[in-house]
Amino acid sequence: MEQVLSAATREKIRALMAQYPVARSAIMGAFWLAQEQLGYLPRQAIREVAEIIGVTEEQALGVATFYTMYYLKPVGKYRIHLCATLPCALRGAGKLYDLLVQRLGIHAGETTPDGLFSLFKAECLGSCATAPMAMINDDYWENLDQERLTKILDALAAGRGASGARETSRVKRLSAFSPAQASASRSFSCFQGRPSSLACIGLAFKAER
Repeated sequence: MEQVLSAATREKIRALMAQYPVARSAIMGAFWLAQEQLGYLPRQAIREVAEIIGVTEEQALGVATFYTMYYLKPVGKYRIHLCATLPCALRGAGKLYDLLVQRLGIHAGETTPDGLFSLFKAECLGSCATAPMAMINDDYWENLDQERLTKILDALAAGRGASGARETSRVKRLSAFSPAQASASRSFSCFQGRPSSLACIGLAFKAER
């Protein structure tokens, strides 16, 4: 089968491997680089990453299918990950999801027919104190309400990008991080990365007050 990873992507993966004492530890960043090139991770890309890293295809597939930040099928130009975990739910994430469904005409896991938007529900993106929030591509959008979210969607649909809704708070752009750092940021979860989920819930109530 014809290779799908470019020479440039392969070189970036090898450079990333050199940063780790054990080469296989670079697999998450390697997938990130592959997805950055292709937009998603087709099975052939997973095979090629496995070959470069030095693991079996089954081992690589286990990683790719475990983390929701990797897309195994084509997705839209704008990937909307709406946090649906308890702190965001307490502050109105359900209404935001309903707005997205009504506006885009799709549900979680689906892509609009024009290929512009894909919608996902996320299990905590580590921004509980500024709930409700969503990650759109590499941007974190916090303290969302229906009005702000509508403005963001309007800007994206009109081709103005994130700059069309500057008044909405944006925490950070993950593309500014290295592949390894971005992988760690995207896979972070309050319920996995903190001693207690109560820490996140407490942050939400504190922000509410």
